[in-house]
Amino acid sequence: MDFLQLSGKNVVVFGVANRKSVAYHIAASLSELGARVICVVQNESRRQQVAKLVGDAPLLVCDVESEDQIRQLHDDLAALGVPLHGLVHSLAFADYADGMKPFHETGKRQFLQAMDISCYSLIALSNALKDLLDPDASVVTISISTTRMASENYGYMAPIKAALDSSLAFLTKSFSSFSRIRFNAVAPGLLKTSASAGIPGYVDSYLYAEQIIPRGQAVQTQEAADVAVFLLSPRSSGIAAQSIIVDAGMSINYFDKRIVERAMRPG
Repeated sequence: MDFLQLSGKNVVVFGVANRKSVAYHIAASLSELGARVICVVQNESRRQQVAKLVGDAPLLVCDVESEDQIRQLHDDLAALGVPLHGLVHSLAFADYADGMKPFHETGKRQFLQAMDISCYSLIALSNALKDLLDPDASVVTISISTTRMASENYGYMAPIKAALDSSLAFLTKSFSSFSRIRFNAVAPGLLKTSASAGIPGYVDSYLYAEQIIPRGQAVQTQEAADVAVFLLSPRSSGIAAQSIIVDAGMSINYFDKRIVERAMRPG
């Protein structure tokens, strides 16, 4: 039984990098459900790497910092001659090459580049591809479980993810003038991905999260992907402009007795 009604649907997925990436898990799950997946990667080098993972799926190139490449992507997707029933935006980038700095020392160039790739690209891609999207299409982006936790090792990305979350409401509203397209986000807790491993101090935070989470195990990438697949399906048609938190209960357990006692124990 095709409960999620995704068989035969066409979904374009941005951000497949390797087997650990959220986008890869989403694409693989969609394929298993009979959907046709179209992958988009940043450059030709990444395309050669990802080609080994996605088999016969169409694989296109677009650097979202380039308006020309976004326009070319539109033409490449249009040439496939199929409506897009879903779009997955799993794109984020922050330049930590100079190390982690206090938030007030965030560089303008780094902040604006991260905003362009991690947030504005959702707006730019949605606008550029709007005539290719089915009137009932679902657009899903990948956010984070909270943008109010001032974690030093996440730096300036939390405010950018907050802007991404806010964009969902405005995109849903503006697209409602000509379609029923909806925009939602999956907001997972800390995940074990290649991208996250490059964030200074992230591993320690990940291990700490495992202690806080009631079940004693961090959120798995597939768990986040499963929620994204649901949001892409017609079964979630009543959900719009929402960020769905997938943190395995981490947010309810910050004051776990064991953790508090450990923190208060004399050094």
